[in-house]
Amino acid sequence: MEKTPLFLLFFSLHILLAPSTAIAAAASCSIGVNYGFWADNLPPPAQVAAFLKTHTTIDRIKIFDANPDVLRAFANTGISVTVTVANADVPSLAKLPAAQAWIANNILPFHPQTTIRYILVGNEVLYWKDKTVIAYTLPAMKTLHHALHLANLTDIRVSTPHALSFLAASEPPSTGMFRRFDAAILRPILDFHNRTKTPFMVNPYPFFGFRPETLDYAVFRPNRGLYDKATRKNYTNMFDEQMDAIYIAMKKLGNYEGVEIVIAETGWPSAGDPNQPGVSLENALSYNGNVVKHVNSGKGTPLMPNRTFETYIFALFNENLKASVSERNYGLFKPDFSPVYDVGVMRSTPAPANGGTPGKAPPSGDSPAPAEKKWCVPRPEASDEALQRNLDYVCSLGVDCRPIQSGGPCFSPNTVRSHASYAMNAYYQSHGREVYNCDFEHTGVLTSSDPSYETCSYPVEGSKMLEQKSVVKAAASSVSARLVGLTVQQMVVATCFVVSVLFHLV
Repeated sequence: MEKTPLFLLFFSLHILLAPSTAIAAAASCSIGVNYGFWADNLPPPAQVAAFLKTHTTIDRIKIFDANPDVLRAFANTGISVTVTVANADVPSLAKLPAAQAWIANNILPFHPQTTIRYILVGNEVLYWKDKTVIAYTLPAMKTLHHALHLANLTDIRVSTPHALSFLAASEPPSTGMFRRFDAAILRPILDFHNRTKTPFMVNPYPFFGFRPETLDYAVFRPNRGLYDKATRKNYTNMFDEQMDAIYIAMKKLGNYEGVEIVIAETGWPSAGDPNQPGVSLENALSYNGNVVKHVNSGKGTPLMPNRTFETYIFALFNENLKASVSERNYGLFKPDFSPVYDVGVMRSTPAPANGGTPGKAPPSGDSPAPAEKKWCVPRPEASDEALQRNLDYVCSLGVDCRPIQSGGPCFSPNTVRSHASYAMNAYYQSHGREVYNCDFEHTGVLTSSDPSYETCSYPVEGSKMLEQKSVVKAAASSVSARLVGLTVQQMVVATCFVVSVLFHLV
């Protein structure tokens, strides 16, 4: 089944694993999370570390201080930790002796037993507009970088995260430009990153940039997209738009497009105040779930193709002491470790709930019943114009539309509604089978009645999709021998590719 996509998979794996292939991207098939503490009901850090290690694929966390309890808890877990210097403490670290003392007190007692990945100097300092903190941010970055090298800790890198308020323009991405005051601060910071090979960290939040008419665009659902006339690039989601606007702004400021970009924060709340636009569990799952897939896929953005982005989802837990309802509901997990929703980071062992112990699976009787088969079809009131847009969108993504082409088993009846029905269902079945995968700007609906007819068979989980997965898994097995002898970097990139393909078929 699906001969052309499988041929492309084999071909891509062949190219990927060829000894002569130059693999330049430093890929990571993983996701990070921001671990905050604005709550009075969170589990102890040791339980959090054990839970993340045994129940999730999360392999890096970012905290907003240098909490010794967290650093101690994550020792020997294989989960790296990014620590932060509080904004108020930044000016005191501009002198080398103070920076060395900070390293001695906050890093040396824990590293390398605890893998410390980054030291962040402040958080969104330009956004908070404290002129003293802003003035001392780069000097503190330089002294900490120097202090790390003096302590022979060259594997720990220094950066500072930025809110996207530093952009004067971002839509379309070709207009991307830093605000004049911020540009004067950012140019020497980018010089530092360029010289030290450290990442420029940004916090893109489409949640703060969407309008009611662009909600689907913001959360990766089918939409009309955005065409940038200056670059002749099409955008299907706001995340790519924001990232490319940053890229253009960096390029305009001084050809800094070669500096690595890390996403220090991004997320979407699952609950909010009554009638707060765009806030729902469905939208949070759609945004965060698609971000996890997207940043690990290697697809990159229209202006930064074939790139992965190290990313930290905001946040690990819902935090009940924050000011607003939406701020309290950014978490992937509740404090009892039960998922608010799963963005694809859970291992096969379920997360403990109701005070359960990490590592202990629930009784077999708690296993969920098999899900009812469902298909995605057009709503009766959907117009042909809207359905044609759905059809064009789905087929442009690489979903197999051959059955509805001339000579295919689903070509007749040759109508927009019939063809769109098949394409919309194919998209729904291959992109996670969540309710939002069948929304299509409110023109799709789920049904438990099989719409297949005569020789036209609509794919559904449990039949053709499983056949495809079996073939793809066999393809992965058939090339496993070729993984022997690869460099670590080649191994990571190859594994990411296979996982990304399999993940999109699950």
